[in-house]
Amino acid sequence: MLRTMLQAKLHCVRVSEADLHYEGSCGIDEALLDLSGLLENQYIEIYNVTNGERFATYVIKAPRGSGTISLNGAAARKAMVGDRLIIAAYSQYSEAELKSYEPIVVLVDEHNHARLKGKAAASTPLAD
Repeated sequence: MLRTMLQAKLHCVRVSEADLHYEGSCGIDEALLDLSGLLENQYIEIYNVTNGERFATYVIKAPRGSGTISLNGAAARKAMVGDRLIIAAYSQYSEAELKSYEPIVVLVDEHNHARLKGKAAASTPLAD
């Protein structure tokens, strides 16, 4: 049996850009992609903490270190610049894989730069 579980999440990132007239997607700072293990073109679900909207799209890379979280195309209608989001990806795991399974959780500061990475219950500070 395969179970669908949280692979990774970026917790409480802030929308920095919204462009209705760009091909749909979510731009994410490449440094956050590396920390979370999210890949370009990967399916993601987005939960808008500010207004309660929930929607799905896919990842595109934004410049490393930019702090960019951009919503493009139809997704730009689901949030405004400054809104807080949870960006989550899910994967399927076998029963054997679940024995060592731990999702990756990245917490950010007010500029969308990572400040903690780890499990939801036990995050550790990142070095400056």
